[in-house]
Amino acid sequence: MAALEDLSGGGGGGGRLVCGPPGINGDEEEEDSPAVLLSVLVQHGQVGLSFYDTEDSSLHYMVDTPDNHELHLLARVIQEVTPHVIITSAKQERCMTRFLQQLGSNPEYKPEVVTYPYVDFGLEVGKQRLLSAHLPFLPASISERDRMSYLSSCISFDSPLMLRTVGALLKCLDRRRVGVELEDSSVGVPILQFNAYTLKGVVYIDQDTYSVLQIFKSERHPSVYKLHSGEKEGLSLYGILNRCKCKFGSRLLRQWFLRPTQDLAVLHRRQEVIRFFTSPRNSDVLSTLQSLLRNIRNIPTLLHRMSLSHTKVTDWQNLYKTVYSAVCIRDTVRHLPQFIQLFHDISEEFSDDLHYISSVISRVVDFETSIAENRFTIKPNVDPAIDEKKRRMMGLSDFLTDVARRELEHLDARIPSCCVIYIPLIGFLLSVPRLPSMVDKEDFEIEGLDFMFLSEDRLHYRSQRTKELDDLLGDLHCDIRDMETAVMTQLQNTILERSSSLYKVLDLIAELDCLMAMSSASQEYSYTSPKLASHRKITVTQGRHPLLELCSPVFVANSFQSSELQGRVKVITGPNSSGKSIYLKQVGLIVFMALIGSDVPAKEAEIGLVDGIFTRMQSRESVSMGLSTFMIDLNQMAQALNSSTGNSLVLIDEFGKGTNTVDGLSLLAASISHWLRKAPVDVPHVLLATNFHSLLQLSLLPSSVLLSLLTLETAVDGDELVFLYQLKEGICQSSYAANIATLAGLPISLVQRGVEVSELYRTGRSIKRIDNASSDEQANRCRSVVEKFLNLNLEDKELDLQRFMKDELLPSAGELLNRS
Repeated sequence: MAALEDLSGGGGGGGRLVCGPPGINGDEEEEDSPAVLLSVLVQHGQVGLSFYDTEDSSLHYMVDTPDNHELHLLARVIQEVTPHVIITSAKQERCMTRFLQQLGSNPEYKPEVVTYPYVDFGLEVGKQRLLSAHLPFLPASISERDRMSYLSSCISFDSPLMLRTVGALLKCLDRRRVGVELEDSSVGVPILQFNAYTLKGVVYIDQDTYSVLQIFKSERHPSVYKLHSGEKEGLSLYGILNRCKCKFGSRLLRQWFLRPTQDLAVLHRRQEVIRFFTSPRNSDVLSTLQSLLRNIRNIPTLLHRMSLSHTKVTDWQNLYKTVYSAVCIRDTVRHLPQFIQLFHDISEEFSDDLHYISSVISRVVDFETSIAENRFTIKPNVDPAIDEKKRRMMGLSDFLTDVARRELEHLDARIPSCCVIYIPLIGFLLSVPRLPSMVDKEDFEIEGLDFMFLSEDRLHYRSQRTKELDDLLGDLHCDIRDMETAVMTQLQNTILERSSSLYKVLDLIAELDCLMAMSSASQEYSYTSPKLASHRKITVTQGRHPLLELCSPVFVANSFQSSELQGRVKVITGPNSSGKSIYLKQVGLIVFMALIGSDVPAKEAEIGLVDGIFTRMQSRESVSMGLSTFMIDLNQMAQALNSSTGNSLVLIDEFGKGTNTVDGLSLLAASISHWLRKAPVDVPHVLLATNFHSLLQLSLLPSSVLLSLLTLETAVDGDELVFLYQLKEGICQSSYAANIATLAGLPISLVQRGVEVSELYRTGRSIKRIDNASSDEQANRCRSVVEKFLNLNLEDKELDLQRFMKDELLPSAGELLNRS
């Protein structure tokens, strides 16, 4: 790795870590050669990155994704993208530093590494740089608010690490003038398009989809002691499938959930293990292995402490339990079918080093004494020199009693007793009781003895005999500790030399734990193993919602079928509360479970290739973004329209309801028509649930074999609406809103009036207000007042006119004022 080069121009800017051939703007490269600049940030086990491709002036981003301590995910990204320049923060975690060192030692691929100050990776800095980026396709006069609205539909603002990398990436592009080297300085580096990046074989799922499908759901911990420190998993798919017995299994399972895969080889590897453990005849093996997994501890932390010589007694206990359990797991697995790849890998990779480590720890460490003394101690017959010193220590008590008896004979007769004690680091001392006459320090002096200190009314002296004991026996206690520490260091080095075997154990045990956890859930909830294939069809027979079936005493199963050329776009109508949204989520969850290798809640299932799951189902507020709810809905729909392919699954629930009815219906019809007019190979699996019955009644969608119309069955028993929750072909003719309103507890009079107004509106008749008199009544009232006025005898009495105005005109005027 070369030295850091200051790029800030004297202003405390970034540095450049040159690891190979010149990058962008290098003298040895042609000016117009395409290149990729990648910006990456790693924090707390998460990776955020973005990169710019000069070939098409496109900016690609990857949402924040968990990665392990060896950054395998980042390594895969770099392998696929092969960036010429890697931009990262000067303040970085140890795993990132190690990764860059390994990258620099690769002779075949050495990108240029640029480091910028941490401040250049600020979140607000990234947002502002993105807002001020040169986007030629946007009008120059566009407001900042409109620019933000547009950008929110192009790039995910829910990934802070990724946004921070975008800011640093844009800074590097502007400094190097990538692609605009010969242009005026006022011309910015153009960004012509934004693209979401996913690894090859990884299924794209955004944060909204994870939330609406309830794949994860964090809740505040109910314990008052953990309100500010921890969260627990609520009712979620991860929550019901996570039966892992060790933390590494739970962590790996979460990574599988966050990175569902299309790789059939990986999925089949997982399926064959789950299929084995779900067999009732293998339940005993499952229980045995799960009990052993409970002893697996944090191996990287233990090894790290060993490398620093900070090992505690509990660390030695945990390491011994871990290695011993790993050996037992290996021995158990070797009796299982070896044609199952994971079992074969465990049998081969769990080397004899594990047995050696467990046996040497068992032979050397005296756990009982170590726990009692809270320090590392060794067993007898490990080191003869240590055994000899320990024997001396054990015989000291009687020997020192004899020495004390001899010393007492030479002491002042006033001293009734004495004893000889041993204090580590000080040596042997003569201890006598303090006499009443010994008040001042001068009184402590005794001829032939050297006063050392006073403690708890006992005086401690060094005598000629104790000095001889120091010379003869030495500092036994410290010698033993030093010699045992040396043995511990030697043992640590022996284990660290075989640490690679322990890391292999960790990866394979975590995988085994995950698959046994999913097997346990599959057995308990009666899941079935789906067939996975490379075609574009999805078939689910009698599928169930994996979460709702746990909360509902009765659940009605429904099937789903989407072939390659027919019925790929399904429009589902039905009354409110009939189960449309549940059906959409059910299909999404079953497909998701198949893509992590799990069994699924269905009688049968066949899942083809799916490269992404897109949803427009849940409206979420965004105060920080300043976007309306409908704008967020549009962003989600735009993501589905722009990013979905013929292998994607798109779930849309009640799109268009956030704006004017006609406008919402028009946008919905246009979106579905967009897919229906595509070639069948480019049409994703689309499930749309809507209450816009006019979409079908007015024939707003083009006729196509790709379109399938479905509804959820209901029955009306008198005035009562009964939900059957059974999916069938057809169209729902009524939303049954009045029945739903009655079930919700709205006043009967209010519901009846609603039905009346709805009928008048539907038939085109005028709607009359019920809180005012009708126009006919008003006309009759006015006619009556006029007739009474004409019949007045104005020449007779003035009192008649006054009475008329009071009785007739004033009440009428009051009514008119009230109406106005």
